[in-house]
Amino acid sequence: MLTYNTQLKRLVLPEYGRNIQSMVDHCLTIEDRGERTACAFSIVKAMSILFPTLRGNDGDKKFWDHIVLMSNFQLDVDFPCEVLTEEELASMPDKVPYPSNFIRYRHYGNIIERMIAKATAMPEGDERNALVMYIANQMKKLMLAVNKDGVDDARVFRDLAEYSHGAIRLDPNIVHLHEFKAVPAPATGKKKRKK
Repeated sequence: MLTYNTQLKRLVLPEYGRNIQSMVDHCLTIEDRGERTACAFSIVKAMSILFPTLRGNDGDKKFWDHIVLMSNFQLDVDFPCEVLTEEELASMPDKVPYPSNFIRYRHYGNIIERMIAKATAMPEGDERNALVMYIANQMKKLMLAVNKDGVDDARVFRDLAEYSHGAIRLDPNIVHLHEFKAVPAPATGKKKRKK
């Protein structure tokens, strides 16, 4: 009767194949520590032949980590480097805190809100006016990314006044923002000539 792979023991690291797994299983049965260590070194050599791009200091450590994984952390040999432990494998990374601050208009983002707050806190003058114009133009550009049909300057000025609680007010009859145009996507591939 034929033996199928689906009937055999599941491989821990399938990329190395069943032969390397069999070598590791055989290595576990060797009682003499010196012979077991020599066997483990020959397995690492075979693994490096399968994956020559991983050869070197970091690659050798990876091979030793993989042997330890394939042996289910049971292999007891003289390792040439520090290997992976069960505790390291089971440890979870620290949770990355997600900012929970509320963004009024998500298409503008959090940075625009902070820039408007900075501009509001600045004293009146040319520097503040230049910053307000930069912010308004950036807001228009971000709005165009969401609304391809076009954006009215008055809409941007209303949003700017709302964000600044009325501290920054621009008149659409006097102030005009930059006119952004959508750049067409580059053509991909070469056109075939007709014969």
